[in-house]
Amino acid sequence: MILASASPRRRELLQLAGFDFTVETAAVEETYDPTLPPAKIVMHLAAVKAEPIARLHPNEPVIGADTVVVLDEAILGKPRDAQDAAAMLRRLSGRVHQVYTGVCLRRGEKSVCFHECTLVRFKELSDELIAAYVATGEPMDKAGAYGIQGRGCVLVEGIQGDYFNVVGLPVSRLYDEMKDFGEKV
Repeated sequence: MILASASPRRRELLQLAGFDFTVETAAVEETYDPTLPPAKIVMHLAAVKAEPIARLHPNEPVIGADTVVVLDEAILGKPRDAQDAAAMLRRLSGRVHQVYTGVCLRRGEKSVCFHECTLVRFKELSDELIAAYVATGEPMDKAGAYGIQGRGCVLVEGIQGDYFNVVGLPVSRLYDEMKDFGEKV
């Protein structure tokens, strides 16, 4: 199996679950129609990531994935800089948002795409907490400017749904989908 993602978090989750895989990525343009709902966006982006790797390895299962944070129907991507990260965290403070992860499993021309959505509730964040968290640098490569699996865990009051989806890969659902797809797991 090939993971078509450079995300260290996705790599860790697949290792944790005992999957045998390699990592291979391709430079792709992550563009999408902003009028689409978030679930369709993440599945589209997951497919865009999986497709070039599947063409190179038509006999291997390939996994592409993409995660977005959504608040008030707006997608919060990775922050541009520390100020953008702080602004995102202020918007999320004391509110519930959605985390969508889309996954595309592909072998040659055969593919299945799916998504998961998890609700995440942030506690009220003080300016001091936001500044301290941003200063760690952790928010800079993460959708919504936080990582629930790292120091960002102190920002989260609760979740409803799959924790691993928030980290970046709904592993249990992937396992089930791989079995249905005909892959040995």
